[in-house]
Amino acid sequence: MIVKRITLDFFRNYLHLECAFSPATNVIYGENAQGKTNLLEAVAYLSTASSHRARYDRELIQLGVDSAWIQAEVFAREREFALEARLSRGTRRQLSANGVRLKSAGELSGVLNTVLFCPEDLSLIRDGAAARRRFLDECICQLRPRYAMALAEYKKLYEHKIRILRDWTEKPSLLDALDEFSLRMAQTGAVLIHYRAHFIRRLQEVVPPIHSDFSGGRERLDLRYETVKTVTDPEAPMRDILSQLLEHQESHRQAELESRQCLSGPHKDDLAVDLDGVSAKTYASQGQTRTAALSLKLGCREIFFHDTGEWPVLLLDDVLSELDHRRQEFVLNRIAGGQVFITCCEDDRLEGLGEGSTFHIHNGRLV
Repeated sequence: MIVKRITLDFFRNYLHLECAFSPATNVIYGENAQGKTNLLEAVAYLSTASSHRARYDRELIQLGVDSAWIQAEVFAREREFALEARLSRGTRRQLSANGVRLKSAGELSGVLNTVLFCPEDLSLIRDGAAARRRFLDECICQLRPRYAMALAEYKKLYEHKIRILRDWTEKPSLLDALDEFSLRMAQTGAVLIHYRAHFIRRLQEVVPPIHSDFSGGRERLDLRYETVKTVTDPEAPMRDILSQLLEHQESHRQAELESRQCLSGPHKDDLAVDLDGVSAKTYASQGQTRTAALSLKLGCREIFFHDTGEWPVLLLDDVLSELDHRRQEFVLNRIAGGQVFITCCEDDRLEGLGEGSTFHIHNGRLV
């Protein structure tokens, strides 16, 4: 998968940008706050229709204007694609591929896959469960459109149920809809658990060897899927998971009414990471957490390659500068093959990157 060219209008701090990229390594350098990360964010948006830094699309639009535009020429799956995203403050975004409007963000990931690694990901292991769920969701959504649809529906159902639980004492009639929302959440939640379990099993196959190489064979990394306790086999057929989710919901119904919180469902899932048999979140050093986080991302990249036959576009946002020389060398040795984007500051000296292109970004412009 190769992003050949990108055009931006009024995206973040870019008034207008046209840029052609190397199919190998692209180094984007400049001082801080000049737009390096914004460029990677635009590339990633065309695969996930979401931003790792913004909750709402309107945050991506330059101040003082009403709309922004991202367009890219992509070669993937032995075809040429023109991907577009039009973002507006007052209306819904419009996504298209080769001039055909897309119905969902999942159709974008059917064309372009990306793996983004940014400084925030270095604390992926130490953060709460939400950070690891977000990692799983970002990966699986690009590989499985059905999962992306189920996740979007589950989030809407969750918000509705939370409103019912929050307001039912003032409006008791809201309870008439509670069981229906709970049922639909269980049905959708069964899909999420099923796909997460199968993806984590694949992570369990590829990530530990990467981490072992990364640590020089000194550490053993293990991954575990923690989900609703009544779900005895997360890889079981979805109908079996559904019945177990309904059982858990029923046992927590009164507690939910009293606490006014949604206590049952895969929105509490976690990907537990252990190093040498103990919790990495609790006991890992700073260097160990960085190594484990990098291993997860590189493992995700390998799964994408195994599934599609093509390397996803790898986006490394100012990460190498936060790693020691040995870890930098390991990462650079593992990313051979496929297109890579790396941002760094002007005074960084990144060796061993091989052939590619270099771009200097200053104040939202290509110098």
